[in-house]
Amino acid sequence: MSTTPRVVIIGAGIVGANLADELTIRGWDRVTVVDQGPLPLTGGSTSHAPGLVFQTNGSKTMTEFATYTVDKLLGLDVDGAWCFNQVGGLEVATTPERLAELHRRQGWATSWGVQGEVLSPEECVRLHPLVDRDQVLGGLHVPSDGLAKASRAVVALARRAEARGAVFQGSTRVVGIEQASGRVTGVRTDGGVIPADVVVSCAGFWGPAVGAMVGMRVPLLPLAHQLVWTGQVAELVGRNDELTEAGMPILRHQDRDLYYRERGDRLGIGSYAHRPMPVDLAELPEGEVTDTAMPSMLPFTEEDFAEQWEHSQELLPSLRSAKIDNGFNGIFSFTPDGGPLIGESPDVAGFWIAEAVWVTHSAGVARSVAQLLVEGRSELDLHGCDVARFEEVQLTDAYVRETSQQNFVEVYDILHPLEPKESPRDLRVSPFHTRQRELGAVFLEAAGWERPHWYEANAGLVDQLPAEWVPPARDDWSARFWSPIAAAEAWKTRTAVAMYDMTPLKRLEVSGPGALDLLQRLTTGQMDKSVGSVTYTLALDESGGVRSDLTVARLGHDVFQVGANSNLDLDHLRRQLPADGSVQVRDTTGGTCCVGLWGPLARDLVQRVSDDDFSNEGLKYFRAKKATLGGVPVTAMRLSYVGELGWEIYTSAELGQRLWDVLWAAGQELGVIAAGRAAFNSLRLEKGYRSWGSDMTTEHDPYEAGLGFAVRTQKGDFVGSAAIADRGEDTVRRRLSCLTVDDGTSVVLGHEPVYVDGRPAGYVTSAAFGHTIGRPIAYAWLPATAGVGTAVEIGWFDRRIPATVTAEPLVDPGMTRIRG
Repeated sequence: MSTTPRVVIIGAGIVGANLADELTIRGWDRVTVVDQGPLPLTGGSTSHAPGLVFQTNGSKTMTEFATYTVDKLLGLDVDGAWCFNQVGGLEVATTPERLAELHRRQGWATSWGVQGEVLSPEECVRLHPLVDRDQVLGGLHVPSDGLAKASRAVVALARRAEARGAVFQGSTRVVGIEQASGRVTGVRTDGGVIPADVVVSCAGFWGPAVGAMVGMRVPLLPLAHQLVWTGQVAELVGRNDELTEAGMPILRHQDRDLYYRERGDRLGIGSYAHRPMPVDLAELPEGEVTDTAMPSMLPFTEEDFAEQWEHSQELLPSLRSAKIDNGFNGIFSFTPDGGPLIGESPDVAGFWIAEAVWVTHSAGVARSVAQLLVEGRSELDLHGCDVARFEEVQLTDAYVRETSQQNFVEVYDILHPLEPKESPRDLRVSPFHTRQRELGAVFLEAAGWERPHWYEANAGLVDQLPAEWVPPARDDWSARFWSPIAAAEAWKTRTAVAMYDMTPLKRLEVSGPGALDLLQRLTTGQMDKSVGSVTYTLALDESGGVRSDLTVARLGHDVFQVGANSNLDLDHLRRQLPADGSVQVRDTTGGTCCVGLWGPLARDLVQRVSDDDFSNEGLKYFRAKKATLGGVPVTAMRLSYVGELGWEIYTSAELGQRLWDVLWAAGQELGVIAAGRAAFNSLRLEKGYRSWGSDMTTEHDPYEAGLGFAVRTQKGDFVGSAAIADRGEDTVRRRLSCLTVDDGTSVVLGHEPVYVDGRPAGYVTSAAFGHTIGRPIAYAWLPATAGVGTAVEIGWFDRRIPATVTAEPLVDPGMTRIRG
C-alpha cells in the first residue's frame, strides 16, 4: 500500500493537471484532481486561453518558469496532435522608446539563458509577412517562443498522471475544506468528502473563494480580457493546414497593447487596451460548458474593441479586407504586483495555493510547487511568488482591486525599474514623514512604504560639490527617478553627518525562554552572546540556499530584535515556532521607527543631546544599548549599512518626530542633512554590502554570495549546516563579483547580461554610481574563474559597456571609518 500523502488538487486546468503530473512523476500516487466543470474542458481560463508563450521577463524566476513550460509541452502530444507549436515570438516596435525597450528585453533574455535577437524591419516582415514594413522600427525575435494548446495539454498531462495512479474527477463542486487540529483532513464536495493530507488550490480566478474556505486571503482579482477571431484573411489562405494551425511567429504590438496569433486562415487578436473589467464571480453564468460557452467567457463588448481593430489594420494591412467573426471577454487573474501566488496557509497546515498562473508559466510553477511538497524546497527562488510577500494592508479588498486593475493597464507599458505606483500612496509613512515633506523629499514606494530617495532641500549642495564628487551626466534611462542631489547626500554622509529613515526595515521581536534555541537553529551565526550583542547572520534553507540575511540584536536574556527583509521572514519564523509556546514572534515595525545617523561627525552630534557614553568603549561596533537622546528613550545599535561611523537609533512611533527634531536641531552647526535611498544604495555598494532578493536568494549559498564570514560552523547544527559542510570560498564555481565600469560614466540598473570573452556568462544584480570612488559600480553573478582584473562587458540596450572585476570593498577596506 502506498504511503505517500493523500493530495487533493482543486482545479483541473493547466496548473492543476501539471501539478498532478509533477507529483506523480515524483512518486506521489495518491493524487485526486477535482473540478466543478466537466473534463477535460472545465470552463476555466485554461479552456479559452489563446496560448501565446512569450518567455522573456524581467524576473529570472518567471522566465525560467516559462522556459520549463516550453520544454515540457514540446514533449507532449495527444494522439499525434501537438501541445506546443514552436513558431517563435516576435515583439515589434513602432516607436523609438519601444525599440529601446526591446533591446532591454533582449538583455533580460540573454541574462536568463534565452536566445533572442533584435531584428531590422525587413527581417521582421520576412518572419511575419502580414506586418507593414513602414509601421515598424524593429522587433525582438525569440525562436523558442510559441503557441501552447492548453486544453489539449491538459488531456496529455491527465493521461500521464492517471497512468501513475492519479484520479481526475469532474463535475464536482468543492463546498468546504475539512480540518482538524489546524490541519486539512479533506475536501468536502457536493458528492461527499475526499480525505486529504494536502490540499492545493489551483482554481484560478475562483482561488479567492476557495481560500476563504480556510480563512486565507488570496490577493487576486478576476478581470475580463478581450479576444476576437477574424474571419478568413486572404493572405493566410493555404499557409497552414488544420493540424499545424500556425507557421508565423506569435506577434506582440505592445505600443497598442495588442497581440496576434494564427489559427488556420484566421487571426486571433487579444487586447489589453480596453478599460479594466473586474468580474463578480457571483454573477458568472452557469450551464453546459462548450468550446464557445463557458463561465469564463463573457459577452463581447464591441465598443471596447473598436479602436484596437483600427490599430490592428494599421499594423497588418491584410485585415482591412477581413472582418471580425466573433469575440468574447475572457476572465483571468491579476494580482497587486502581477506575480503568481504560491504558498501554504499560515493558519491551516497542508492547505496550499498555486493561483494567478498563466499558461506561459504553468509547468514551471507546478514543478516548483511539487518540489516544495515532496522535497521541501524549490530549485528556483520563489520570493517574488510567495503569497506571504504581501503586507497586511496589501491584502485588503480595496488594495487588491485597485492595484490589480492598474497592473492590467500597465501589462505592456514600458516601466522603469524604480518606477513607483501612482496610487494608492501614503499607505505607510514613518513618524518623520511631515519633516521629510518639509525638506522636499522625493518619495518612491515599496511594500506600501513612502521612502525618500533624495531631498530637494539639498539641491544647493550640488553646486558646492568638490570636483571629484561631481557626478557625470547620465543617459535618459538611468537618469529617471534619480537626481544629482544624491551625489551631494553621499558626499555629506562621507564627510559630515546625515540622517536616514530606516523605519521601513522590517523589525521582529522574538522573545520567550525558547527564543535563543530557535534563533540558534534557524541562523548561521552565534546567537548565544551577551545582552547587547548585535549579529549579522543568515537564514538558510535545508539545501544551504540563502533564505534571508538578518541583523539580530540581543536586547534581553530572552528578547531579540531581528532586522529582517520582508513579511516572508515573519511568515518563516512563525512556522518554525515550537509547539510548547516557549517563543513568541511579534512584528514591531509599525509601532517603532529608526533613524540611521551616519558620518564622521555622527558622534559629535549624538553627544550633544545625550549624557550616555557613545565613545568606542561606551558602545562598541556591533553592540546595542538603551540610551536617552534629548529626553527620548532609544535603543542605539552600533552598525552601519553605508560604511560610516554611526548608529541605527530606534524608538517608539509616537516619539519618532521628537527624535528627528532633537537630532536635526543639534546637528545644524555640524552641517547635518537628511539623505535618501539613492545615496544609500550607492554607499552600500561601495562597501560591498549585499541586498537579499537582489544580490542573493535561495539559489545561492553563503560562500558564492561572499558571505561566508557570517557562517559559524563551530556553533553546531543549524538549518542548512549539513548542506554547506563541504563548501567554502575555494569550492565555489560562481561568485557574486564587484565590477567597476571602465568609462567612469555609464550607469546600469540591474538584470543586464555580463559577457566574458564575448560570451554571456552572468548577470548584474545591483548597480549604482559610486560617488566616493567616482565611477559606476555593478555587482554580478559570474563564474568563479572570472577573478579580479578580468575584463568583462555589460549589455546595455543595444551596446556593450566595458567593465572590470574589482577587489571589494571599494571604500575603506580596513574598516577604519566605520570603527572610528
